[in-house]
Amino acid sequence: MEEPPSTIDIVISDAHPIFREGLRKVLEAEPGLRIVGEAADGEETVRVVGKLKPKILLLDFSMPEVAGVETLRELGKLRIQTRTIIVTAAIEKEQVIELLQLGAHGIVLRHSALQLLLKSIRCVSNGQYWVGHESVSDLIQALRRMMADGRTSEASRDFGISSREMQVVTHVVAGYTNKDLAGKLGISLQTVKHHLTNIFDKLGVSNRLELVLFAIDHGWINKD
Repeated sequence: MEEPPSTIDIVISDAHPIFREGLRKVLEAEPGLRIVGEAADGEETVRVVGKLKPKILLLDFSMPEVAGVETLRELGKLRIQTRTIIVTAAIEKEQVIELLQLGAHGIVLRHSALQLLLKSIRCVSNGQYWVGHESVSDLIQALRRMMADGRTSEASRDFGISSREMQVVTHVVAGYTNKDLAGKLGISLQTVKHHLTNIFDKLGVSNRLELVLFAIDHGWINKD
């Protein structure tokens, strides 16, 4: 019999077999969740996820051999649709930014209540983000709050960005859609797209999220 379309396939990646076993039992008791594989280190994680292509990967941040950050980099090379939730005992704000930049969709503290983990799995499965104790429907705004005191060591560098393009960057960081941005700046939607293409090329980014992370990282967040 085929599984219902709503079934969420999950791979658990954690160095501790007792933790993996306990988590497996808890999650499999939940309707709509199915554990399809496990891994004990980063290298095995990449191999298992590449083969099984689960909807969700629960990834231990402190993996042996290949750390969680490096594992995310390797997973990114697979170009598959698996969404990763990082499970960690503790994490710094800067690490959250790095993990999101590398493709993580969720970060859950290891000591969180089971209900929070379940909520994060369903939230991330539906295409949203989860950071700490809550879902994040607007990741850009969340990142701005997280990095309100953004680093400014390279703020003076403009990377060849024109004043108009910097206006576009500023509005993207503020959460404007392309349509809203066009109205705000009094330009056409096609012109907005043209500016974004030029900005992406100059900065070496490929999407709006990477642009926001770049702007935050280089202290552009408060530029007018």
